[in-house]
Amino acid sequence: MILGLETILIGSPDAKKLGKFYKDTLKLKVIEEMEFGENNEYGIGFDLKNNVSLYIIDHSKVKGKSVSPDRVMFNLEVDDIEKELKRLKKEKVKIVADIYHVENYGLIATLADPDGNYFQLVKTRE
Repeated sequence: MILGLETILIGSPDAKKLGKFYKDTLKLKVIEEMEFGENNEYGIGFDLKNNVSLYIIDHSKVKGKSVSPDRVMFNLEVDDIEKELKRLKKEKVKIVADIYHVENYGLIATLADPDGNYFQLVKTRE
């Protein structure tokens, strides 16, 4: 029986650089940094909420920017989507789709990280 989502992993050719973006630009809470593997690869973990983590890890098979960034995305819930998007625009984060409304769900904006992976900010309706 599947119990739920536990961790999201993002493989990167430069996990330290990508991890810095999630830590310093998105302001996610770091739960651990680590070295692993025979080549001392780097990894960094972030606490999302509800016991779900996001880990960014060096991965030898990942090269360059994401070639299919629409294929898998994850949503980061925010308390004020307009304020957060304005802050990230000032940080020069790539905006893929500005804020739009999804009926019976809320507001969404799609952005890209430095590796070209898409993620979304969401403000669900209350």
